[in-house]
Amino acid sequence: MADASVAVTEYLARTGANGARAVPLTGDASDRKYFRVLPRDGGSFVLAVHAAPFDYAALPFVATAGLFAAMPVPVPRILGHADDLGVLALEDLGDVTLQAHLGAAPPARHAALYREAVGFIEIIQRRGAELASAEVLPYRVAFDVEKLTWEMDFFLKHFLEAYRGVTFASRERDALRAECARFVEELAAEPRVLCHRDYHSRNLMLHGERLFIIDFQDARLGPDTYDLVSLLRDSYVDLPERTVDELIAYFLALSRRTADHVEFRRRFDLMALQRNLKALGTFGYQTTARRNPVYIQYMPRTLRYTRENLHKYPRFGRLAAILSSHVEELR
Repeated sequence: MADASVAVTEYLARTGANGARAVPLTGDASDRKYFRVLPRDGGSFVLAVHAAPFDYAALPFVATAGLFAAMPVPVPRILGHADDLGVLALEDLGDVTLQAHLGAAPPARHAALYREAVGFIEIIQRRGAELASAEVLPYRVAFDVEKLTWEMDFFLKHFLEAYRGVTFASRERDALRAECARFVEELAAEPRVLCHRDYHSRNLMLHGERLFIIDFQDARLGPDTYDLVSLLRDSYVDLPERTVDELIAYFLALSRRTADHVEFRRRFDLMALQRNLKALGTFGYQTTARRNPVYIQYMPRTLRYTRENLHKYPRFGRLAAILSSHVEELR
């Protein structure tokens, strides 16, 4: 934090905002630090301080911000940067995430916001295909077999072994990896669309009665179910199953694929299994390696999602047997 504060002070000096007050904000699970800057004459903005200097033109956040703005979907404006300091200045969208807003407004407003969020996914996929270019970073990376397998190994290492203390015999470990490989290969073979990659209630901000999308720097190609799974099987929010069904139907109607519901739901559940296991790996890593216990509270909901899908489909019988023998919540 000390180095980040020095970078903030230097950036404000360079831009003539010496008298401004910088307030640390709660960050995400990355190495970035965030500060809200309150100038004397009003008009706050946010500084994202990276762990190292960067090349602005090559920054994934910058490339994806331009792509999303061209669609358009609402993202924060980039107000300035200092490559040598690792500082990016952004429009201040306030503090109200979709997650935080859910307890502060009537159900009808919540429903409207979720429909709006689902609509953004349809725009990202449709316009993402129209704007596709190998020169833009998100189109050069994908949820391929290597990436999805890495995420499953991350779950095995950081949730099962590090957080839960599971010790696998080599044969059982190999069997678990083989079961994961089966659905990883299926997911990687699906036709790819542009994905935000972390599209959930903490990365949607409510500002001026509008939703804005943040934390999109890891955008890449992947299955058309990916972002919808992130939103509707969100580790941070419980949605009634009826709401999930209605929003899936709404997405398919927007995409003009209403006859595809049964098969889409199967693929949705498959994607949800992979993503929820990946999320458990992230939560385990944050807890054990980063000494950040805040994510423990989100494990029970994510384990429930995982258990429901493991037991919904007979094809996951062997995987369910292995995991439930070590994780009580999956029985």
